[in-house]
Amino acid sequence: MRKRRSSSKVMEERLSARDEDAAEWRDEPRRLGVERMKQRNLLYERGTRSHYENAEYYDQAYRRRRADIDFYAEMASRFGGPVLELGAGTGRVSRAIAEQGVEILGIDSSEPMLERAERRRKKMRRAARELLEFAHGDLLELRLGRKFPLVIAPFNVFMHLYDREEFQRAMDTVRAHLAPGGVFVFDVLVPDLRALLRDPDRLYSAGTVSLPRRGRRYKYKESFNYDPIAQVLVITLYFQSLEDPEEILTQTIAHRQFFPAELEAILHYEGFEILERYGDFEREPLLDFAESQVLVTRLGATPYSRSRTSQ
Repeated sequence: MRKRRSSSKVMEERLSARDEDAAEWRDEPRRLGVERMKQRNLLYERGTRSHYENAEYYDQAYRRRRADIDFYAEMASRFGGPVLELGAGTGRVSRAIAEQGVEILGIDSSEPMLERAERRRKKMRRAARELLEFAHGDLLELRLGRKFPLVIAPFNVFMHLYDREEFQRAMDTVRAHLAPGGVFVFDVLVPDLRALLRDPDRLYSAGTVSLPRRGRRYKYKESFNYDPIAQVLVITLYFQSLEDPEEILTQTIAHRQFFPAELEAILHYEGFEILERYGDFEREPLLDFAESQVLVTRLGATPYSRSRTSQ
């Protein structure tokens, strides 16, 4: 008769096997893990790009968003120019800053957004138009060889940085372009726990919209899929034609979620001190019901990662 193993023996064997598997993962495929992260980030970036390919729809969707424009224009008046804007998009913020007489350079990686930004720049009055310039550039690699007293990244630009390495490279870009004593101002959303906990298999209705150049109205629905390990929320937008239900268009936005205490720690790690922090663009305090984190920061010390490396 076969002897039955005790439950404690079975547990010991399972724990031993688990430890062996963990050791194998640590010793051999760390490279594989890094490659998987890179592939995941690439998928996020490709998916999100679809949201920025239709620049006309972007302008239509956010045409009523004004509070951040006024806030950043005020920052430009306060700290002076020239200003460097990272993630300029169609120039919503850049135009307002140039209109008040401050020189600004807007950088973006999306050609359709930049083309629309340039068309709109040409329609500005001459004095403002000459203060505004747009250029194509990658936030992670940009090196202009110029310094600016103010660098800004409005409208959740940094939520498109999907891991620590990308955040570090973006902060290197900011650091490379800040003049001595210069200020970096940016905003990201406060994570919305309701959105993070939504059923990923369900579509949530968001009303109807008109899409530019299509002449039709569409049912607009969204799905939410949150990766709690990567802290990335993937939102897929579905547009179904009311005239032809077979016509369904999709866009994807992937947003890295930054919890307030976490973001403060990351900035400290990168050598930036927070001068001011708000919960909206009206300068209300960052409280538990706030939607945004609006931060005014300054380079204050050697980044922790560099200081450790040099020891």
